Amino acid sequence: MSGRLTREHVIVEDQTEASQIHNKGSYGVPQSGGGLKLELMEAVYLVESGRLAVVSEGAELSAGDLLRTGHKTSEGFEVRYLVYRELRQRGYIVKTSAPPLDFRVFPRGGSPNKTPSKWWVAALSERSTFDLGALLEHLDRTSDVRKSLLLAVVDEESDVTYYEVKRVLPKGRLGAVDLSTSHEALVMVDRVLVNDGVSAAALHGGHYFGKMIGPVLQLSLIEASFLMELGVLKLRDAKTDKPVGLPALRRRARAIQPDFDLRLSAFKDLKGKGMVVKTGFKYGSHFRAYEGDPDKSHARYLIHAVPEVYRTMWPEVSRAVRLAHGVKKEILLGRISKKDVEYVGLSRFRP
Repeated sequence: MSGRLTREHVIVEDQTEASQIHNKGSYGVPQSGGGLKLELMEAVYLVESGRLAVVSEGAELSAGDLLRTGHKTSEGFEVRYLVYRELRQRGYIVKTSAPPLDFRVFPRGGSPNKTPSKWWVAALSERSTFDLGALLEHLDRTSDVRKSLLLAVVDEESDVTYYEVKRVLPKGRLGAVDLSTSHEALVMVDRVLVNDGVSAAALHGGHYFGKMIGPVLQLSLIEASFLMELGVLKLRDAKTDKPVGLPALRRRARAIQPDFDLRLSAFKDLKGKGMVVKTGFKYGSHFRAYEGDPDKSHARYLIHAVPEVYRTMWPEVSRAVRLAHGVKKEILLGRISKKDVEYVGLSRFRP
């Protein structure tokens, strides 16, 4: 079948051929008079698969020629084409979407005139910047129309990895912290010791704060700060035995952990949601979060606290998602703003 290149489109003028192409895969947009207008991306794929010949100024163009044309006229065309091609080869009908998202993908067996699209897809290069703010804007658009958002990241070998993105509301089964009794503890360099056995049992037994080291309970500075703010913990310096107030504790903590306030905001929010929160250091994240007793269940989430404006490179995100998947947990980015903490989950997905 033959088509004619006109700037950013390919026109198939023969009515019979146009119908065949459109009916077998919903390619293009039918034109008045029986022709078919194909987007350049569709034309590249059809030429590559041997179903279409495209002519311009009397010369037949290869798939490579058309890719070059797309590269000249549309930034990032080659990355988007790799995603389009991969989804088509998986058996999906794919249509371009209004920016900033790239594609609408229909379920197998569906078509644009009969079936709502299943996913909205953003095609990205692994060299691109991961921008959480832009990602949430994409997520809002897809949520408003009840679609799922997929990020299709193309690596330097032209392989595509898909990530499903969603907002998550973590929720645990713990009640409020007991505020009826105050406990005393000693602050050292980067941890706090509770020597009294009764106090240690009360703090560790209720909300699983800290870790029992023999008869002594060790608390992190974040846990101690949280408990001091609630009024259930009083601190003294382990060297001087002088009282240490909450502002002084937080100054100490910031000095050894510059992002302490960011982490503390996520910790407080998760505790308010009834979660058991422990360090996520072993898993390369800030926290691991349990819905109940950590001795009886595995952590469901790995939490990484990030600022409201958060940008990083995709390999960092890929590493975090892969690690969480490997230990059967969900990775959540906890975005800290002045108003609240919102959690964004990313997981590898196979369409």
